[in-house]
Amino acid sequence: MNKPRELFARYLEQRAELSEAPFILEHPVTEQSHMPEPAWLKDAPAIPPAGITIPAPDKDLFSDDPLARLDLDGIAQRVHSCDRCVLSETRNKAVPGEGPVDAQLVVVGEGPGATEDETGRPFVGRAGELLTEILTAIDLPREQVHICNVVKCRPPSNRKPSPEEMQACVPYLYRQLEIISPKVILAMGGTAAETLLNTRQSLGGMRNKVHEFRGIPLIVTYHPAALLRNPHWKKPTWDDVRIARQLVARHT
Repeated sequence: MNKPRELFARYLEQRAELSEAPFILEHPVTEQSHMPEPAWLKDAPAIPPAGITIPAPDKDLFSDDPLARLDLDGIAQRVHSCDRCVLSETRNKAVPGEGPVDAQLVVVGEGPGATEDETGRPFVGRAGELLTEILTAIDLPREQVHICNVVKCRPPSNRKPSPEEMQACVPYLYRQLEIISPKVILAMGGTAAETLLNTRQSLGGMRNKVHEFRGIPLIVTYHPAALLRNPHWKKPTWDDVRIARQLVARHT
């Protein structure tokens, strides 16, 4: 065999060997580096066990819910003109709530304070400033969160709303939650937690559990106003909020 034919035969043999061999890159692709862990997740508590479950109510085909056809703007308009309880007689401005309709997290408090009554916006006083800082710390800016209260008008002297006042106002809250359908609800304070979970348990007894309100995970923690009075509650609140944030991430 002459030299050119010998070289060509060897070339064909090498091609056959390469076709059967696994493909190996000269510069293998390294595994993509993961995004750095967010600061809020460092030393965050584990997801706690399940707590109270509040199922969605059965649909009554023989009664008409006057709020069922309203969107968030419609609810807000209805709240501004509401006179279903005595709080309407003393309010300056009603406070329906604010935030995007597709919010992944809904924060629910007790009721408006003096600053909220003046501005018509929820959580804008000192407690609201603290809430804004908390939300920023868990990478959920306030603008991405829906914030509202159990009652939409300020109780005089910031007293706790009466059962009659909450009963008159809570349908607005339920409809808001139905429209938004968030990934997680954060109930801040005993009144919000007791109302949504239909219980008289202490706030401490409701913490460290993943409750469920009509199919939505619900976390209970202290109200920001309580943190201003008792700084020792800041650490447990930070833990509760980070649990809620983990649940948001898990369901996103």
